[in-house]
Amino acid sequence: MAKKKESKQKKMNTRVDFTPMVDMMMLLITFFMLCTTLSKPSAMQLTMPSNDQKLTDEEKSVTKASHTITIYLGSNDKIYYVAGIPQYDNPECVKETTWGKDGIRSVLIKHTTEEGINPVARIMKAKQDLDARKTAPGSTMTEEQYNKELDELRKGNINGEKIPTLTIIIKPLDTASYNNMVEALDEMQICSIGKYVIDKITPDDEKLLSLKGIK
Repeated sequence: MAKKKESKQKKMNTRVDFTPMVDMMMLLITFFMLCTTLSKPSAMQLTMPSNDQKLTDEEKSVTKASHTITIYLGSNDKIYYVAGIPQYDNPECVKETTWGKDGIRSVLIKHTTEEGINPVARIMKAKQDLDARKTAPGSTMTEEQYNKELDELRKGNINGEKIPTLTIIIKPLDTASYNNMVEALDEMQICSIGKYVIDKITPDDEKLLSLKGIK
């Protein structure tokens, strides 16, 4: 009896054509480009010294001692501050603190002026109320209106009352890191400080910090 030959299955190559997917991908990309809001560049406000040639050096630096805090940025992420105008012959006026909520931020918030007012604490509380009004359901406050009111708060204008504001002088040493400079500016934004300047270390500052043993 003859042996039957086994039938062989014909192999077929499966090929998926992705060409139509190109058109679909282009449609999806176009859809997301039209429906997605591109992030807007953010700018950090800086208050720099006036360059008005008509002003004298004394007029440029006029500020009450009780309304001024000088911040020194040192090496190894160290940060120091002087409440009021630095006493260059008294190294004890320089205090060391830390970064964050329990450090320099706490110093700014708890600082009291000669009027017995905590300006930063008052302004931060007013800013919280402003943020609540902006994010409240049904709020029609625009970004322009919000920024305008926030600018007034930073100037010390709260509900028709004018309160004193702080002037913060930031002085980085040559040994300070760029990251510390950014962190200091962040603290100014968090505390809604309306007037702060970045200044150079003077020979008097160098003498004071040397007496304190700061490099």
